[in-house]
Amino acid sequence: MSPWPFLDPEVSPERRIDDLLARMHLGEKIACFGTRPDVPRLGIVGSPHIEGYHGVAQGGPSNWGRKNPTPTTQFPQAYGLGATWDPELVRRVAEQLALEARVLWQDPRTARGGLVVRAPNADLARDPRWGRTEEVYGEDPFHVGTLATAFSRGLQGSGSGAWTAATLLKHFCANSNEDGRTSSSSDFDERTFREYYARPFEMAIVDGGARALMAAYNKVNGIPAHVHPMLQEIVVGQWGLDGIICSDGGGLRLLVSDHQAFPDLATAAAACIRAGINQFLDRFQEPVTEAVERGLLAEADLDRALRGVFRVMLRLGLLDPKDRVPQASLGHSGEPPWALEQTRTFVREVTQKSIVLLENRRALLPLERAHVQSIAVVGPRCNEVLLDWYSGMPPYVIPPRDGIERVAGEGIRVAWVGEMGPAAIELARNRDVAIVCIGNHPEGNASWGLVSSPSEGKEAVDRQSLCLPSEQEAFIREVCLANPRTIVVLISNFPYVMPWVIENAGALLHVTHASQELGMALGDVLFGDVNPGGKLVQTWPRSLEQLPAMLDYALEQGRTYLYFQGEPQYAFGYGLSYTRFQLSQLATDTDELRLAGSVLVSLEVQNTGRRAGDEVVQLYVRPLDAQPAVKRPGRALKGFARVSLAPGERRRVEIPLRGSDVAYWNSEKRAWDLETGTLELCVGTSSRAQDLLLTRPIQIRRE
Repeated sequence: MSPWPFLDPEVSPERRIDDLLARMHLGEKIACFGTRPDVPRLGIVGSPHIEGYHGVAQGGPSNWGRKNPTPTTQFPQAYGLGATWDPELVRRVAEQLALEARVLWQDPRTARGGLVVRAPNADLARDPRWGRTEEVYGEDPFHVGTLATAFSRGLQGSGSGAWTAATLLKHFCANSNEDGRTSSSSDFDERTFREYYARPFEMAIVDGGARALMAAYNKVNGIPAHVHPMLQEIVVGQWGLDGIICSDGGGLRLLVSDHQAFPDLATAAAACIRAGINQFLDRFQEPVTEAVERGLLAEADLDRALRGVFRVMLRLGLLDPKDRVPQASLGHSGEPPWALEQTRTFVREVTQKSIVLLENRRALLPLERAHVQSIAVVGPRCNEVLLDWYSGMPPYVIPPRDGIERVAGEGIRVAWVGEMGPAAIELARNRDVAIVCIGNHPEGNASWGLVSSPSEGKEAVDRQSLCLPSEQEAFIREVCLANPRTIVVLISNFPYVMPWVIENAGALLHVTHASQELGMALGDVLFGDVNPGGKLVQTWPRSLEQLPAMLDYALEQGRTYLYFQGEPQYAFGYGLSYTRFQLSQLATDTDELRLAGSVLVSLEVQNTGRRAGDEVVQLYVRPLDAQPAVKRPGRALKGFARVSLAPGERRRVEIPLRGSDVAYWNSEKRAWDLETGTLELCVGTSSRAQDLLLTRPIQIRRE
């Protein structure tokens, strides 16, 4: 038994924290409000934060690894992970990320990184102009919440033992504009907050077990998120988050400089800590010390705040003997996990599942090896795998032209030109098939705060246009004119408006950046070795005119598929396949649904084509009552399942539907509520009305 109770795993966690705080000096406590809560005098080594949306970031464009970057596995961007519509796959991605974080942290050859992972981003892509769309899973709260829950579970691990890593959710709350983000206010009513912007965070915390999150830069209804009562009242009091709530980078100073909410940093720091912040990504020691000296904070306030930090450290096993933490042996021998063949195979699978087939007008895809002798791969994205600001450094990358050549195999000549000039056009003219790789640059192809085109966006910069850059569209036109058998591969992390391409290209695919296996997965799909089954996670509009004002955070005026007005270019949930699926025999195990209950929805799914493939079955609900208590969307996603079927195979698919998932927020009661009446279940393959072929009514009952 340890002589100090805080090091004894047999002692209850709260008593361990009591003992630790009692032994710490005031200066040590203040120091632990940083992102590395070390107490050297007591032998405590706390874990710092790392980035990890789609792979541990210890290198990459932002140089997260600083002087000694370390290669780590890099998956598709979060936007691409969302397009898989596969929670179990996303859980496994996070599990791999957590494993690599542990290895880096514990391996004496590296001893770097950390175990508190700033991921996932549970914000919502409510507008395709948002510069950070790449960081999130999509626009729908249920879809994003389901994947954020899966990612959180994968990072932290299953079972009652120590977590492998800790989830730190970003950015609470309603943080989806970059222009003016350090002072703007996201304004909406309480029901929109509960049902939309806060819902994915609630799901990840309550269902996924996440115990840390980051506050957003913006105000929420006029109050800076860093000092908003929602942190204590809702996140802690109602959802049960008892761990870390940290500021965003520089967020403390922005309260004084940009928000002008406080006269000085000491007052701002005191307000943050009283609101629930217990870690700062900022220069905080002097302001917190001054706040204590001026009587704005008592030492007891620091103790209350730090309890959450040390709860996370305890859950990570960092205060336990190593023989009590199974993960403590990771990284001390053998090949690192990012160097294993099984890891490469897994990244390839994830990337395959993230690819969305948008058009196949001339049945050009899949390419038949027996009928293709030569291929031209052209365009600015054909010979690169671009990383984003939150990427790590992959151990290798396979760009499109390389992957296509490898997958094509012997007997097919693949040549490439990685630019948009006459040489590329001439190559396309003289080949059986032309593959054009275009799309955005995740860093805007410019330095911080700048982009090279109005259609580019990134952190700190929102997009001003949704159109393809004119030079890219002109290039595609020339290639299509030179070779009618042209396939366009859009490699991007947000939607584009491109009517000419859609009408004239032989086929159109969408894939996101950053995967080290991008080229191989793309080749697999182009040649039909893998049937594309990804689905869009955001409404792709036809023009900017279909969108409300960027800073309009209300939904009812046309925001997202929930309230979109007019016909989009592509609908949320849309994606094609090389085979056909038939949905039939929709049924439920009960005809009634109550708030605390659930219904099991089931249907038959059959692959009626000649190729194996995946279909994403999507369950939407809509009220049938003529005058519901509150305005509801025309349809809202409440369940989904990705199903893999061989040719001719038929399978019964079950999707649970919880009463809590179809409830609305009753602002008068300030509680979730169900309105007695009839709800229609709509099941299909996208959010488009014509794709929701199966419907069934169900009765809603109060408790």
